[in-house]
Amino acid sequence: MTRTDPPGNAVRPSGNAAEPPEVPAVEVRDLQVRLGGALILAGIDLTVRAGEWVTVIGPNGAGKSTLLRAVGGLLPAPDTVRLFGTPLGALRRRERARVVATVAQSPVVPPGMAVLDYVLLGRNPYIPPLGRESAADLAVVHEVLDRLDLAGFRGRELATLSGGERQRVFLARALAQGATLLLLDEPTSALDIGHQQEVLELVDQLRRTEGLTVLATMHDLSIAGEYADRMVLLADGRIVATGTPHQVLTEDLLSRHYRAHVKVIPGPHGPLVLPTRPHP
Repeated sequence: MTRTDPPGNAVRPSGNAAEPPEVPAVEVRDLQVRLGGALILAGIDLTVRAGEWVTVIGPNGAGKSTLLRAVGGLLPAPDTVRLFGTPLGALRRRERARVVATVAQSPVVPPGMAVLDYVLLGRNPYIPPLGRESAADLAVVHEVLDRLDLAGFRGRELATLSGGERQRVFLARALAQGATLLLLDEPTSALDIGHQQEVLELVDQLRRTEGLTVLATMHDLSIAGEYADRMVLLADGRIVATGTPHQVLTEDLLSRHYRAHVKVIPGPHGPLVLPTRPHP
């Protein structure tokens, strides 16, 4: 798939040990977000290294989706968020779309739109004003549809698809965008277990082979722990823990902030979180 270089100094120059330190893919400093007068996020500091997979977890209402929207430029945070060293406010809309792609929980879908046309929207940042998609744009889209097992749905209207099929189409549009940073807000919430694994394995493969950086939110803690390099636990709009899955997915932290009874056991790729009934 087409990959564009991020702005600023995100592309690491070749050289020796005297190279300057790598610029983070995402840098958030003292982020605060108010919506409708309510303080949703307060004092958020977060760094995501280029090529890293960081997953944000937390109970409902913790501010996970709001954090992703702020990083993606969908909420005003121009001075507190940097993408590959460039302040968010310095990126024009088309420039930002070449750097960051977002898969929201419930994207707005134009009525009557076919799968192919919807995924082609991901190529808009590369199409000149009043221009049309090129053969290269179509090739990128067809490749993404093939990789997500959606080739047979090209002419179908999105409204006729199941929830899981639509979720894969939403991801396809984001991947067709060719961005370096991928924001995933509950990307597997509507998928069966087989397609959950297919989608996450594909994202992880792109991360390793094409330098994709992933910032995600997930409710399934066991699956989140299998794929994330680092995890961030949000509660009441603040970061209360950060570290590897083994450091964050602990019985003490999860019972305290989720108010849940859980058992955490070792797994082949990360901790497995099992809900348990409270003792009578």
